[in-house]
Amino acid sequence: AGPGQEEAVVPTSGGRYDVHLRARRRVAVYWEEEASEVRRCTWFYKGDKDNKYIPYSESFSEELEEAYMIAVTLDEWKKKLESPNREVIILHNPKLMVHYHPVASSDDWVSTPTEQGRPRTVKRGVENIAVEIPNGEPLQIDHLVFVVHGIGPACDIRFRSIVQCVNDFRNVSLSMLQAHFKKAQEQQQVGRVEFLPVNWHSSLHSTGVDVDLERITLPSINRLRHFINDTILDVFFYNSSTYCQTIVDTVASEMNRLHQLFLQRNPLFKGGVSIAGHSLGSLILFDLLTNQKGDPEEDEHPAQGSRTTSSTGGIEEVKEILKKLELSEYCDVFEKEKMDRQALFLCTEKNLKEMGIPLGPRMKILHYISSKAEMKGRAEPGSPSQHGDSADDGRNCQYRDVGLGQVSANYPQLNYKPTIFFAFGSPIGMFLTVRGVKRIDPNYSLPTCKGFFNIFHPFDPVAYRIEPMIVPELEFEPMLLPHHKGRKRMHLELKEGLTRMSVDLKNNLLGSLRVAWQSFTRAPVPALEAGSSEAEAEAEAGTEKQPDTKPEEPPAAVKEETPPINVGRLNGGNRIDYVLQEKPIESFNEYLFALQGHLCYWESEDTVLLVLKEIYQTQGITLDQPLPGSQ
Repeated sequence: AGPGQEEAVVPTSGGRYDVHLRARRRVAVYWEEEASEVRRCTWFYKGDKDNKYIPYSESFSEELEEAYMIAVTLDEWKKKLESPNREVIILHNPKLMVHYHPVASSDDWVSTPTEQGRPRTVKRGVENIAVEIPNGEPLQIDHLVFVVHGIGPACDIRFRSIVQCVNDFRNVSLSMLQAHFKKAQEQQQVGRVEFLPVNWHSSLHSTGVDVDLERITLPSINRLRHFINDTILDVFFYNSSTYCQTIVDTVASEMNRLHQLFLQRNPLFKGGVSIAGHSLGSLILFDLLTNQKGDPEEDEHPAQGSRTTSSTGGIEEVKEILKKLELSEYCDVFEKEKMDRQALFLCTEKNLKEMGIPLGPRMKILHYISSKAEMKGRAEPGSPSQHGDSADDGRNCQYRDVGLGQVSANYPQLNYKPTIFFAFGSPIGMFLTVRGVKRIDPNYSLPTCKGFFNIFHPFDPVAYRIEPMIVPELEFEPMLLPHHKGRKRMHLELKEGLTRMSVDLKNNLLGSLRVAWQSFTRAPVPALEAGSSEAEAEAEAGTEKQPDTKPEEPPAAVKEETPPINVGRLNGGNRIDYVLQEKPIESFNEYLFALQGHLCYWESEDTVLLVLKEIYQTQGITLDQPLPGSQ
């Protein structure tokens, strides 16, 4: 067992930890964490406050085992042993072995036997110990998700690290898979989704900036100032070109490293990779994704397609443009010169003059060309890499696109194309607006990622919407995330019911007032009495019918809400903004639960279920039962 045992390493916790048997150490694989001790348990004693058995150290267990074997062999009991902590263990007989606290010495305060505590039971072996050993996670991994944290080292209200919060997210995902993908699990179509944390905060604050900040920080309100230096200032660091470079380099290199390490440890993995970011982490990922280079082959194919169609359909397009400008009489001239859409947009006034186009039509055509060019060149995310003429400039430039207003940095490339980008409690919309981006082009999509979901709690003070930047002329609500148990929360249903009732009462009251006003303003002519009574009857009938037709409108509006709204290509034509349902207690005071709203995503079943639903939908696997209100 000697040399072979030294190499014995057992992966545990879904392959995220390795247990080195010889060293008795459990080591984290994907992130930095202090190694924990592993024990081979043979002797146990009961704890003080509960009935759980606690294992002795291996070295002391060997002493106990040796003493026990001598006692059994020689039949000599009442053996007394002292543990390293000066605790006394007495072996009365094979069925009665007890563990006593150390007796107080004469120098110590005198303690009575009751203060020393009652003796604890000692047990040999693991038989009859009621321990629930979990089954462990499914071996099959269907998809990999990297999770990037926001500001500060703590990620939730309990000041836990990104590793602990992602552990919660993963555990919730396992329970959601069992609850909503049971059929697919039984058919072995579904294994699990692996979530791995990406930490950039420690790299940023190991640059020595903390020491520089400490020198200039005032000594008053020390804890608050330290908290601000450690958390809030991360936003300012990201907006500094020096530290922004450190952050984007760390995030990209860490995700590439984790991806490569994951593939080494899981050579049979064939699934996709998605990314998720919380708070500032989502903005970092968004900026990285907007600066990714698309596959050149993918860019060439549409171009080739457009070239082939330009000879046939291009001239027809020009005819449509001329028709729109009420210049149809010049169609023959453009057809004779073989002018397609691309050639039209390259035209100058001199070219049009040479073609014999008069001044008036010339001005119309040039105005149309310039207005289209303005729309195309407006400050939109990724427009350099997405649109024709400026594509090369955007791709060759290592620094920011000035129109977008990103911090000047060399954005690294990822080694893979993410399937979906999930943003939790994200300020992306606010940052884009502050940078001067008033509108996102509906035709824009992230160069290497076709899915984008912006998920937020209604009371999250850091979260902003994206869809109104794409469709500013329409006012519409974000998609309400269905409850994971397939219903709307009771207090929300009650609120909707009361709102509908108040609308009905208002309509009835207005209808009655209208009828009364009409009866007062009518001329008192006997000949008109018959006609007026008929009009009253019609008005009353109208008001009676109104309550019947009005309540039907809200459901119709709900039905029509999802399909007709075109929110562009950022999420492949699907809705982008998704709002969680607040809990009943949260609805009492929005301000009180604002901070909790920003940190609630790690344990939110509704958030996790949407992530799983969208990931598995890309593989053609759906929920056992579709949730009401979901797409």
